[in-house]
Amino acid sequence: MSDDNNQVLNGTGEEGPQKTAKQLEKEAKKQAKLDKLKQKLEKKNAAPVKAPTEKKEKKKEVKEAAIYEEDTPEGDKKIVSNAMPDAYSPKYVEAAWYSWWEKQGFFKPEYGRSSIVEKNPKGNFTIIIPPPNVTGSLHLGHALTNAIQDSLIRWNRMKGKTTLWNPGCDHAGIATQVVVEKKLWREEKKTRHDVGREDFVKKIWNWKEEKGDRIYLQLKKLGSSYDWTRAAFTMDPKLCRTVNEAFVRLHEEGIIYRFNRLVNWSCTLKSAISDIEVDKIEIPGRTFLSIPGYDEKVEFGVLVSFAYQVTDSDEKIIVATTRVETMLGDTAVAVHPDDERYKHLHGKFVVHPFCNRKIPIVTDSFVERDFGTGAVKITPAHDPNDYEVGQRNNLPFITMLDDNGIVIGDYGKFTGMKRFQARKEILVALKEKGLYIETKNNPMVVPICSRSKDVVEPMLKPQWYIKCDEMAQKAVDVVQSGELKIIPEMHTKTWYHWMDGIRDWCISRQLWWGHRIPAYYVTIEGKTQEAESDEYWISGRSYEEALDKASKKFNVPASKLTLKQDEDVLDTWFSSGLFPFSLFGWPEDTDDMQVFYPSSVLETGHDILFFWVARMVFFGQKLLGKLPFKEVYLHPIIRDAHGRKMSKSLGNVIDPMDVITGISLEDLHSTLYESNLDPKEIDKAKAGQKQDYPDGIPECGTDALRFALCAMCSGRDINLDILRVQGYRFFCNKIWNATKFALTYFAKDFKAPEGYELIGKESEMDLWMLSKLASAMFDANEGLNNYDFSLATKSIYNIWLYDLCDVYLEYLKPVFASNNSDAIYTAQVTLYRALDIGLRLLSPFMPFITEELYQRLPGAANRSIPSICVAPYPEPDMCKWKNSQIEEEVDFIQRVSKAIRSARSDYNIPNKTKTEAYIKCSDGSIETIVKKLSNALQTLSFCSKSDVNLDAPIGCTILTVSNKCEVHLLLKGLIDPEKEIAKMERKLDMLKGTEEKLKQAMGVADYTTKVPQEVQESNTEKLSQTIAEIQRLEVAMESLKLMN
Repeated sequence: MSDDNNQVLNGTGEEGPQKTAKQLEKEAKKQAKLDKLKQKLEKKNAAPVKAPTEKKEKKKEVKEAAIYEEDTPEGDKKIVSNAMPDAYSPKYVEAAWYSWWEKQGFFKPEYGRSSIVEKNPKGNFTIIIPPPNVTGSLHLGHALTNAIQDSLIRWNRMKGKTTLWNPGCDHAGIATQVVVEKKLWREEKKTRHDVGREDFVKKIWNWKEEKGDRIYLQLKKLGSSYDWTRAAFTMDPKLCRTVNEAFVRLHEEGIIYRFNRLVNWSCTLKSAISDIEVDKIEIPGRTFLSIPGYDEKVEFGVLVSFAYQVTDSDEKIIVATTRVETMLGDTAVAVHPDDERYKHLHGKFVVHPFCNRKIPIVTDSFVERDFGTGAVKITPAHDPNDYEVGQRNNLPFITMLDDNGIVIGDYGKFTGMKRFQARKEILVALKEKGLYIETKNNPMVVPICSRSKDVVEPMLKPQWYIKCDEMAQKAVDVVQSGELKIIPEMHTKTWYHWMDGIRDWCISRQLWWGHRIPAYYVTIEGKTQEAESDEYWISGRSYEEALDKASKKFNVPASKLTLKQDEDVLDTWFSSGLFPFSLFGWPEDTDDMQVFYPSSVLETGHDILFFWVARMVFFGQKLLGKLPFKEVYLHPIIRDAHGRKMSKSLGNVIDPMDVITGISLEDLHSTLYESNLDPKEIDKAKAGQKQDYPDGIPECGTDALRFALCAMCSGRDINLDILRVQGYRFFCNKIWNATKFALTYFAKDFKAPEGYELIGKESEMDLWMLSKLASAMFDANEGLNNYDFSLATKSIYNIWLYDLCDVYLEYLKPVFASNNSDAIYTAQVTLYRALDIGLRLLSPFMPFITEELYQRLPGAANRSIPSICVAPYPEPDMCKWKNSQIEEEVDFIQRVSKAIRSARSDYNIPNKTKTEAYIKCSDGSIETIVKKLSNALQTLSFCSKSDVNLDAPIGCTILTVSNKCEVHLLLKGLIDPEKEIAKMERKLDMLKGTEEKLKQAMGVADYTTKVPQEVQESNTEKLSQTIAEIQRLEVAMESLKLMN
């Protein structure tokens, strides 16, 4: 019978192959399942039919963040007698405090003192703002600067010093003029020349009065504790006087002089610009760029070779250039003196093909014989290298472009052409004359004006210069001697590099907005004068002073002299370099000058070490005979999460206000249309925003942003990840909830003892909490003192999150649930001290949440100290709480607790289900520790018992804490081993898949060279965590199998 049953018919009725016993068993199980399903369906069909009910869609309830709605007049103290909102809300917490702080005068150096000149035994601390441009709104670089500087000023203020953080704004010559010129054209279709200089400057002042305070309002939003009564604008009369005084003194001494040499020229702005305003754009080869004033894109990144005909010869000499239009200004062809190929041509001439000019062939050792043909065209008036050759060989300097970039001179059809139009036409003409050789791809750097986006043109212009060599040497000397300290020390190399072989500084700009140069050209009646001769330039604090000086110098009556003030203005960096003392009223010997100069520290980005920091040092030493500050702290430069420079075209520029308040992706896109971005680049920028912020930027609040920036402040660059900022917003929520919960343990009449003496009844855990506070005090002060903001923030973060929230508050729950009044009071005192000190430690970094919670601590209404702003900063020498032995003991208990909690998590045991722990100790001292802290261990690990060195029952998993301690955790009856093993197997498969993918990705040949460093680090960390998780699961599964 069994043989017959094993026969199977195929589709044609013939016998198929016999099935095995295993196949038959599988089919039987399948049939049984089908029969069971059939019975269920029949039962369901037999049941009465229910009327269909409309399914209600469940909507997730999103609770709106709390908003402060109390009627609080501007400058009045915020009401804190109301109940705390359930969750932390930045909008609620940050409301109303700033105007009260300002009105109370907490930020003024006079606060709590009769006079600033009154000596403070605790000392002074002064810091000045790197003045932001009046045109701008804050970017993240400003936010970082303010987060760092405010943490320093608040810390020193809390330490009882006389503090001043002086705010100010820069007039930003070029930037402001460009903004107002665009506005004028947009609204009136007029240029500045149409309205004239006087009326145009009035329009800029009107714009400044209308828009100029925007950046100050943003600084207040950041919580920056400036003394606003001392706010300084670089065009204020007081500061203008300093600028004029400095110029006249330096000119009289011969430090400032006038000279005709090459400058960076913007044809669009019609002005010289500084090196920092030149963006060096690298291009790989032939590239077409959009240039202002040209309908078609202009070709760059090619090397054009052409020939010059040697006079009285059939021979030609080939040269190459990336700027063929400049050949109109060529005045020589240079060859190396030892180049045998050209020795027969030394002293001969070539003919310019487009004008009546014979060009000499000169020798110069700067020519590289092996580069190209070994012959170089020389255009002294339009190239920095050629300028030097021109000077050495006494060549003519022919300017072939005017201020607008139009060809000038006797060049036939090319005269009157725009420079890049001439570039194309000259190529055509060279081909027609048979002089064109070839065009090759040529990687190069194109200098672009950061303001106008025009290509910068080297131009020969008479300008005002400052001699820098002697001042630079003194700047080197003070750093080498340690009189001036640059932090981090790695930047001293950059300092020395800038000072070595420094060039004189061009300080004049062809603008209308700015400090007009207080120099006058003197014309003497009846005398023939050499045009633009430096001899006839006189400086003066006023026209009358200049006239008097001229009369005395030339021994001519004033009536015979005509003075005309220079039309140019000074480089913005000139007035910025004077800022450390101009804002205190120099040259007057004011009280502010006596007390606040020099300042304590100069804090700024390392990218302006030379452009601003060095020049302040120059002027301070030269004009006042002493340094403007004792230390320079240079913070990192902020880049996006991928390490890229912040750029509008990439869409990765972040407005700190958007991080504070949050912004949707749609609104982020809208900001691009409001910017000056080229419409063609907007789509690229939008794609960048979508990639980095697919859901927009979440609301993080001011405190979280400030703390994040300080926490990440190390190295040369900060790769800013918004998710990390959001992480600190969650940290704020943790602080809020922990404090809210802790406050329930205090009665309304609770009064903490004054001072820091122990009350004598502290438990081991109380003493541990106080010791951890003492450690945090030391690290926070050490970090702030040494500009190690990462150390300071980490210590404060750890004391709140890991020590107070995760351990001490958990430990206190059974204490407050007990009837032990002594233990409860002692716990209250220790908890109060932890909250009070924790908030004061945190206050310099997070001023808003700390003020809000400080004002809600027990007894706040009767406290003599009105604000956490002026409360004393906790310092380790205030108390004798540090106890390393107790910290080590509790740290060990935490290791035991962590092992138990990890196991509970692995086996999915909820916190409400208590477990039993049987701890085996092979060392007497460890046994003592575990027994002494058994209550804390049971609370922290959710155990009902923690027996030491007693026999463990059957059904335990074994957890190794150290080679002298292991935990036998009873699981029997709490879990189903088979189910847990199945869950773990699934998780193990997933983890092994992750491990395999990571190893595969990290194993590719060019992984270490092509994958960004931060991605490599992230992958290494993920792999390490995955392997550790796999090992833990495997150990847990083995325990379960033994139990099963």
